Amino acid sequence: MHEFSPLTALVGGVLIGISASLLLWLNGRMAGVSGIVRGVLWASSWSDRLWRLLFVLGLIVGGMVYVLLFSNLVTARQGYPLPLIVAAGLLVGFGAAMSGGCTSGHGVCGLGRLSVRSLIATLTFLAAGIVTVYFIRHVAGVAA
Repeated sequence: MHEFSPLTALVGGVLIGISASLLLWLNGRMAGVSGIVRGVLWASSWSDRLWRLLFVLGLIVGGMVYVLLFSNLVTARQGYPLPLIVAAGLLVGFGAAMSGGCTSGHGVCGLGRLSVRSLIATLTFLAAGIVTVYFIRHVAGVAA
């Protein structure tokens, strides 16, 4: 991984903000990824499922395009056991369901709307992430 670059962070943040704003403006929907994925599985109508599916596919294709265009900037992380990755994914999904949204919904859209509930959720996400990384790296010694 390369060092932090304020320019790439700014560009990424602007793209996320534009994407979330366009989804709200054009579709009247918040860009909360966990809710969008949940709707792919359990939407009540085909049209509701379709835009969600296209959004998720756009996330995947966008990541793939980035890797193809900037493969020299992308380094895959190694050394994480598959059971740990699966457990982490399940815990993230459970946490998103408990908090009524995910980091994208609360951290991007909710904070942009000055929601106190989203501020509390985002601070909780950050605190849980800090504690988890500390535990995994320094107590369990799983990842370097």
